[in-house]
Amino acid sequence: MRLILIRHGQTPANVEGVLESTVPGPGLTALGQQQAEELVTALADTKIDAIFVSSMVRTQLTAAPLVAARGLEPAVRDGLREVGVGDLEGRTDEPSVRQFVHTLLAWCDGDLDQRMPGADSGHEVIARFDEVVAEAESLEADTVALVSRGAMIRAWCATRTSNVDLDFIKD
Repeated sequence: MRLILIRHGQTPANVEGVLESTVPGPGLTALGQQQAEELVTALADTKIDAIFVSSMVRTQLTAAPLVAARGLEPAVRDGLREVGVGDLEGRTDEPSVRQFVHTLLAWCDGDLDQRMPGADSGHEVIARFDEVVAEAESLEADTVALVSRGAMIRAWCATRTSNVDLDFIKD
């Protein structure tokens, strides 16, 4: 199975630099909606058999133009949701952002025992994404698109693939 991993479009929290992981979360900015619409063209020549989205509004809105163009019903799975930021929720200060990035990069470097302050460990985060990937594999589809958060995609790729390393994640 081929996985196409899609990061959700830009949100107001992205613009404001807010650590945000509440469900259902904010929608998309005008740029985020444009990014979502551009997926239709970007993936026009790619066969997609199924689309999975998280329980977050931003992933559902990102997938919506592609879903409509393909006539597919998106599968909503909580396992694809944001990396929960726990005690850092709503923060914009530099120490909080540094803590988030430090924890995420520790996971990407293989230290899944690290815990986001007041939230999940890397083991828990990766396990829930793994469950959705396993479900997608069980479809025996050729190509499945998963729409999630960039941090979640980075952490999963760094821990579950052989061709994505920490230097690639940092770029």
